[in-house]
Amino acid sequence: MRNAIAILALAVLPSLALLGQNSSQDAKADIARVLQTQVEAWNRQDLEGFMAGYWNSPELTFFSGAHEFKGWQAALDRYKTTYQGAGHEMGKLEFSNLRIEMLGPDAAFVRGEFHLTMRDGKTPHGLFTLVFRRFPDGWKIVHDHSAGE
Repeated sequence: MRNAIAILALAVLPSLALLGQNSSQDAKADIARVLQTQVEAWNRQDLEGFMAGYWNSPELTFFSGAHEFKGWQAALDRYKTTYQGAGHEMGKLEFSNLRIEMLGPDAAFVRGEFHLTMRDGKTPHGLFTLVFRRFPDGWKIVHDHSAGE
């Protein structure tokens, strides 16, 4: 009986390890899709669609420069003021150099670069770090720290 259990364990453990890797790869792909959906929404000038990638909660945190914005609505208001206010434009957004690191089955840390191309030829760009959590309705950004030029 012990030998049968040992043989069964040896057969099952590699499968469980692969399952964990597949789950991690699936989660990374899901997170990458959230980010791609954000880029597509931004480039349609759809800030609400862009914000769908964020946790719609007063507990969302967003750091930009030396400022902290707390809550989904504050983040949306900041984007509207900065990119849709008088004399401003959203430009064309691209993300690059994305690195997604799983912190557990329901949390991830993402690093990357953002690049905007404006009609006047300016190209604001910078770095970001994001913390994602998995919720029943999918992966959402719960913290965003962006710094750019």
